[in-house]
Amino acid sequence: MRSLLDRDFLFVAGKGGVGKTTVSAALAIAAAQRGQRVLVAMCNTKERLSHLLEVEPVGPRNQPLLDRIEAVNMTPAVALEEYGMMVLKVRSVYKAVFENRFVSAVLRGTPGIEAWAMLGKAQFHVHEEVDGRSRYDLVIVDGPATGHALDMLRVPQVICDVAPPGLLRTEAEKARSLFHDHKRAAAVLVTLPEDMPANETIELHGAVTDEIGMDVATLVVNSMLPKLFKASERNAIVELPTKLDEGSALTSLALAGRERALREKTQREAMKKLSDALPDLPRVVLPHLYTPDFRRSSVESLAASFAD
Repeated sequence: MRSLLDRDFLFVAGKGGVGKTTVSAALAIAAAQRGQRVLVAMCNTKERLSHLLEVEPVGPRNQPLLDRIEAVNMTPAVALEEYGMMVLKVRSVYKAVFENRFVSAVLRGTPGIEAWAMLGKAQFHVHEEVDGRSRYDLVIVDGPATGHALDMLRVPQVICDVAPPGLLRTEAEKARSLFHDHKRAAAVLVTLPEDMPANETIELHGAVTDEIGMDVATLVVNSMLPKLFKASERNAIVELPTKLDEGSALTSLALAGRERALREKTQREAMKKLSDALPDLPRVVLPHLYTPDFRRSSVESLAASFAD
């Protein structure tokens, strides 16, 4: 996974609830352990990174979290203000441009401007320098759920198509060029070993590579249960509850066994579907962790999968 962490920009995407924030946190820790300075940029989400890493809540402006790791929970309004200031440098110029009522009307009418405010801020930090060196070695965008993630990634092309020549279009072209640079930028797709997330991931891979032109560097399969039953045992385990006498002391155990056997079957079918559709895509499988409170130590254990 060394080549993955050597990128400058990673966009973590997948169906809602598959563990994108957990993966983003694990990637950040793995990179920081290599000595990289990392920014994790969330997209106006219900923030849970601070809970995972046992730090103060993450707000809408960049803030330190752990050694070499900063984070931000971007909101469109604050991101646009910060992005405008970063690009224009001088507050008086920012006020003259972005607070001009005509410019504001154009911005409000530009398709995807709220998504661009956040994406533009994130990609700006990829190029940002302080005292002659990069402020961050790696920017990780913890993207929204699949549909919104694709809409966000489409915005630079939309702006290039509709915006007149000028600052906005220039910045969009810079983001589009970054996405197309497979040495510097990549998507990380996150899924669960289940049917619907697997199907959505396959479709997402096609859209990211074919439409956006971005490299998909890795598929992360999250929360994989260890295998308990052989395929030859599965049918017997599934049928066992129906063969017990009513009121048997073994009924609860048999039902639990059936549920686990069916879950393992689902996992196996989902993994085969992913392998058949994406045979050449590098894969990281993260185990399901049996812990009552998933916190920093758990994330650190997953980070080892990306640091290997």
